[in-house]
Amino acid sequence: MSVAMLEYLKDKNRAWAARKVAADAGFFKRLEAQQAPEYLWIGCSDSRVPANEIVDLDPGELFVHRNVANLAPPQDANYLSVLQFAIDVLRVKHVMVVGHYGCGGVRAAVDGQRRGLVDHWLHPIREVHHDHRHELEKIGDEIQRLNRLCELNVIRQVKNVASDVFVQEAWARGQEVNVHGWVYSISTGHINDLNVTTSRPDEIERLG
Repeated sequence: MSVAMLEYLKDKNRAWAARKVAADAGFFKRLEAQQAPEYLWIGCSDSRVPANEIVDLDPGELFVHRNVANLAPPQDANYLSVLQFAIDVLRVKHVMVVGHYGCGGVRAAVDGQRRGLVDHWLHPIREVHHDHRHELEKIGDEIQRLNRLCELNVIRQVKNVASDVFVQEAWARGQEVNVHGWVYSISTGHINDLNVTTSRPDEIERLG
């Protein structure tokens, strides 16, 4: 059964490629020639949040890094490698940290259940929860409380990105880098801009 499913996916790939060529004969040739995105998307691994589709960009127009709960931890070499490559090599102008409402990772961080290794990964969200516990405790509805935690987590990750040495060095040499915080709504398909865009070092403090 699993082999049949893989064949199904490969058939889907061929059909997709054929549709792309039928609509635009030079589509794949352009992709092959150059990758020059202006955007880095740091998002959640959730399969319901496909980065390129949400902002209607073709492959090659968006550099993407995804992990559970869209974290940007300064200890994670994978994330840091992506960030450095995006800033220093691709010279992206915009870094978007994109969470989503109803995030299972955010819920798992604070529901008290033990899940093993992922609990360590989600620890930064518990720190955000603790730092904003007074605000969150005032929200009676659990879904709204978790959605607010999703927003607060994005804001914290924006601060992490903006505080990183690669972004700081880019600003010091006059390179344009803007770090944005968005939350995507799966129920509407719309992006909520949290208006925490940070474009220079002196704007970091307002992120809390």
